[in-house]
Amino acid sequence: MTSIAAMHDDLAGSLAKNWWLLLLRGLLAVAFGVLLFTRPSISVAILITFFGAYSLVDGVFSAYSAISQRSQHEHWVLMLVGGLCGIAIGLITFYSPGITAIVLLFYIAIWSIIIGISQIIMAVKLRAEIKGEFWLGLAGLVSVLFGMYLIYNPGAGILSVIWVLAAYAVLFGFLMIALSLRVKGLAKAP
Repeated sequence: MTSIAAMHDDLAGSLAKNWWLLLLRGLLAVAFGVLLFTRPSISVAILITFFGAYSLVDGVFSAYSAISQRSQHEHWVLMLVGGLCGIAIGLITFYSPGITAIVLLFYIAIWSIIIGISQIIMAVKLRAEIKGEFWLGLAGLVSVLFGMYLIYNPGAGILSVIWVLAAYAVLFGFLMIALSLRVKGLAKAP
């Protein structure tokens, strides 16, 4: 039977091994956010397409990372759930092109909350193994707060949603980049 310390070592080691996936997720999020900031008059149809693509790609990276780590620790299911959620939301977004802005808003909100909760849980599990695991927890908290903001302010209008989504994507991206650089350092540590 594996000890809790061994499970934490496995999870930290898996994150360190796949640090580049976290970095790529962060870079994609920042690029998506910058695109939204630089094109505020972006149409809803383009927003739907970009959001669907980002959610799908992010979900695939998350699911791949989880599946590749399944033999190393028992907590891979959390990342898989988040990844599958991203894939599902991405596919739903693509297969419903006539979707209204308010439904897209709720898709984004639910996706963000689920991703955030899974990241907070992972950060709690990593707290004994990594200094700076708060980056993952903070990214999760930002995701949950963003999703809740969208649910409680659906009438804010699609343009404000674009600005909020852009800010969220950039902040989340930078937090994931910071986490990737932190866990990359673990791979080099003795």
